Amino acid sequence: MLHIGCHLSAAKGFFAMGETALSLGADTFQFFTRNPRGSKAKPLDPLDAQRLNVLALEHGFAPLIAHAPYTINPCSASDQTREFAREAMADDLTRLEATPNNFYNFHPGSHVGQGVETGIRLIAETLNTILQPEQTTVVLLETMAGKGSEIGGKFEELREILDRVTLSDRMGVCLDTCHVYDAGYDIVNDLDGVLTAFDRVIGLSRLKAVHINDSIFGLGSHKDRHAKIGEGKIGTDAFGRIINHPALRSLPFCLETPNDLAGYKAEIELLRDLYRE
Repeated sequence: MLHIGCHLSAAKGFFAMGETALSLGADTFQFFTRNPRGSKAKPLDPLDAQRLNVLALEHGFAPLIAHAPYTINPCSASDQTREFAREAMADDLTRLEATPNNFYNFHPGSHVGQGVETGIRLIAETLNTILQPEQTTVVLLETMAGKGSEIGGKFEELREILDRVTLSDRMGVCLDTCHVYDAGYDIVNDLDGVLTAFDRVIGLSRLKAVHINDSIFGLGSHKDRHAKIGEGKIGTDAFGRIINHPALRSLPFCLETPNDLAGYKAEIELLRDLYRE
């Protein structure tokens, strides 16, 4: 079964997102835990969260993906910025226990001239500060396009972070198709080779979810510009191979394409048509 969803606005609450996902033909979804360009989070409504939990169970939802705001940078050169990342992420993980056993995805960050090694060390230090043994949420490092001083454009960088995290069973990876293609991993012509490299470096058991996005600029561009499915350099045929690959087909896929709800519904229908039961 293809588990697929899209990014939804959390403005109307958890249950409303669940109902919207069902109306689009989705059985999972992603949402920002707080203002993606700011710091504030809405007050948590436990009843609303519980209604979503019941809805998700009734309809066999795959794990949901909560996405950290873009403003966090746990490997910033600024003590204040790193402290904000720690506080926001710790608060998010506490709040996410109201919707247990899901995923919390974040961009590892940018070392801003400090060097990759320093960036990796600071990210791991943040994770070791915020992760708790009793949490049910699995934290996902997202694969990145490698633009500027981003950490995560190489599988080896993600592996180094994971190796330094004490509670490693609470960690995983989200593979973003646009990002890995832009980073130079040829998922169009050598998907098997890319997944073999991922398995060798990180381990496929760590791969928990996929952001499924086409790419405007393409292989090795390091640009990180998402396109609608079939309208970028990756193309519809490649997405058919991706969603049907034995190593990927059972994972939750989440669209982050530049779309409104009608566009997401059309993409979900397209991908379901490509999926081989």
